[in-house]
Amino acid sequence: MPKMKTDKGAAKRVKVTGSGRLRRGQAFRGHNFETKNSVRMRRLGRETDFSDADEKSVRRMLGI
Repeated sequence: MPKMKTDKGAAKRVKVTGSGRLRRGQAFRGHNFETKNSVRMRRLGRETDFSDADEKSVRRMLGI
């Protein structure tokens, strides 16, 4: 069977840590900043983990 190709769209959006965890950026950071307070914007700027339900499919997309 041939090798699985990496989903390049997923690879550009996901970071794998040294311990193997998957990290992603938060959504809702693109526009309408005047309606979002600074605490919310600071929180959205941090990376977060994937949910357990999504992690298996993302790993398959990355080929890991």
